[in-house]
Amino acid sequence: MKLAVAGTGYVGLVAGVCFAEVGHRVTCVDIDEEKVRLMEQGISPIYEEGLEELMVKNNATGRLHYTTDYREAYRDAEAVFIGVGTPEKEDGSADLAHLATVCRQIAESVERDCLVVVKSTVPVGTNDKVEQFIHDFLVRDVKVEVASNPEFLAQGTAVRDTLQAARIIIGTESKEAEEKLMEIYRPFGLPIVSVKRRSAEMIKYACNDFLALKISYMNDIANLCELVGADILDVAQGMSYDERIGARFLNAGIGFGGSCFPKDTKALKYLARQHGYILQTVEACVDVNLRQKTRLFEKAKQRMITFEGLKVAVLGLTFKAGTDDLREAPSVDNIRLLLAQGAQIYAYDPAGVERAKEKFPEGSIGKGSIRYVKDPKEALEGAAICFVFTEWSQIRSVTPEDYKQWMRIPLVYDGRNLYAPGDMKKAGVEYYSIGR
Repeated sequence: MKLAVAGTGYVGLVAGVCFAEVGHRVTCVDIDEEKVRLMEQGISPIYEEGLEELMVKNNATGRLHYTTDYREAYRDAEAVFIGVGTPEKEDGSADLAHLATVCRQIAESVERDCLVVVKSTVPVGTNDKVEQFIHDFLVRDVKVEVASNPEFLAQGTAVRDTLQAARIIIGTESKEAEEKLMEIYRPFGLPIVSVKRRSAEMIKYACNDFLALKISYMNDIANLCELVGADILDVAQGMSYDERIGARFLNAGIGFGGSCFPKDTKALKYLARQHGYILQTVEACVDVNLRQKTRLFEKAKQRMITFEGLKVAVLGLTFKAGTDDLREAPSVDNIRLLLAQGAQIYAYDPAGVERAKEKFPEGSIGKGSIRYVKDPKEALEGAAICFVFTEWSQIRSVTPEDYKQWMRIPLVYDGRNLYAPGDMKKAGVEYYSIGR
């Protein structure tokens, strides 16, 4: 089937590449000419395992193309998938400006009957508005229907999550639209859950917010564990055997980040309030996560007289391993606080440095400074304190003895619980983690 995909971020590009991988002819649309040029060479604009290999493969087969010419891409597409960003506004609502732009472009370009499929995360009821908006601006006498098809990929495993998804959610308002989406997804060989559009939109929020709630709950329990002398790892292990709870998302730490959980919890909170309802569980989740991000900094501030002039090692910048994404990453909040306190930060991350430089250019910033280094050892040598923010394997490979040997003061604040407290104590490292 001939498909077009609007947007080449995590949602759009991964979807387009995977559609091509199962046999569809796909044109990915982006406004950035340089980005399109790189993608034509098989170079991915995002850090995602396995993506470039599939790009190169499907570029070569001729099934996958990239363009800035949206009119040509949408003109005779049988279906157009929208995967543009819906960023968070200051009030927590979703910014639908990019979505509206693409919808108008589609309306002014299509020359045949077409199914428009919204993969972007949008507030419940948005697809109804999208359909009306497209109909308002249609130039030609063609039939356009709109369907909801939310994505459930995780950054770092997005290709696998798409090709081997637990299920595919489709939301349609007609049998014809449902059958076309079923046909598009048939080559994937995956279970398909077909519902109405508004239910599909809500499924996306309900899933993401449930997982975010699970993380915040474990972080809250971890904080209590510290006060009562329990170990959150033991607690999580005991919980994991209960099939009603499951083993995933039980790791306590310094809060969730990324492009989904923070935005989606705030968006659902906003949506509920717009309808006169307070989602107390979700509101609590947002509050817990906000406090959790800087919990280790607050502990360190009680321990230290000052950070001014001290070499501070920061291990890990991205919100999790396997991605270069710093959106809502706990490291960002903590680096801002450390710089304001005059710290001399030496930061290491195997993938996120270039993104970090956009937020914190190398050199002096206010009272402090930041320098990006090539390996954990360079960050740790002579450091007075270390913060661990991401669970990269390169950071896990640093041993307790390494901290003792390399640091001026072996003082470690670990936001990912990478080490056993007993091992750190035995090595002579003063060690603080989460919930232990």
